[in-house]
Amino acid sequence: MIPTIAQCYSLMDDYRMLDNIREHSIVVAKIAHLIAETLSTAGARVSVEATLAAALLHDIGKTLCLRNGGDHAALGRVICLRHKFDEIADIIGEHVILQTFDPQDGISEKEIVYYADKRVNHSSVVSLDERLRYILERYGRDNPLRRQWIISNFATCRAVERKLFAHLHFTPSEVGRLIM
Repeated sequence: MIPTIAQCYSLMDDYRMLDNIREHSIVVAKIAHLIAETLSTAGARVSVEATLAAALLHDIGKTLCLRNGGDHAALGRVICLRHKFDEIADIIGEHVILQTFDPQDGISEKEIVYYADKRVNHSSVVSLDERLRYILERYGRDNPLRRQWIISNFATCRAVERKLFAHLHFTPSEVGRLIM
């Protein structure tokens, strides 16, 4: 089942999502919705509803993980499964790291949410370069292995960006303006 927007907000309340995480999730959802809606209108086989719900809930496990530790994407997947939101659970489970990516396959909701999340720093729309700088500083500063993993993950994200925008009538730099 795909949750409604009202159910997404209710779940945010139930899991006591921090306000800053909620604001981030709303901006991610605006980007994901813009991309999914535009692609769907152009004929891509993506669910706008699943993309929007998954984007709203992509960080549903983050507040708990900030308090208790753990993988917030994996916990978010579990939370969705617990609430019978099976259709978005894997999207949320892969919003940090795509398990598989093929630039030649059709576009997926997972790719859209994964990409949209990388375009939002706190609640501001930023370029992938800006987000990468922030992530490296915040999470990779003293860990060369983690830095390399982050750089590799962003290389995948750049490939996702190329794949998505090959089918869109706007550029990555226009996204911020288009969601306002």
